[in-house]
Amino acid sequence: QLQLVESGGGLVQPGGSLRLSCAPSGGFLDVYYSIGWLRQAAGKEREVVSGISSYGDTTAYADSVKGRFTISRANAKSTVYLQMTSLTPEDKGVYYCGAVSLGPGGGSRAPPLDMPEEYGYWGQGAQVTVSS
Repeated sequence: QLQLVESGGGLVQPGGSLRLSCAPSGGFLDVYYSIGWLRQAAGKEREVVSGISSYGDTTAYADSVKGRFTISRANAKSTVYLQMTSLTPEDKGVYYCGAVSLGPGGGSRAPPLDMPEEYGYWGQGAQVTVSS
């Protein structure tokens, strides 16, 4: 069964950096799937922090991470990355990657940032802890 597998989490000091990776396991995503990174802090609902189009040419960021996080996609490797810099304790949480199909005409559209319920195929998540 297809599932996205997240990796690269860990403990980092405030101001530090981490890079998360997301790759499919047990199958493959067709070309119409855009990918988003979602974050869930303790006691809070899951939120979408970044997304990238299936073609990899369009990205979107939540205001809380804009200018600090960079999403990228290596389609040849079917892998999506989230480079996180200038991390703060507010970035702590479990990070998931999820997929959203935007159809044949959506190759250059970033996935929605305001509809976390539309994402599927996420895995166990990657824990990110920012603490001194």
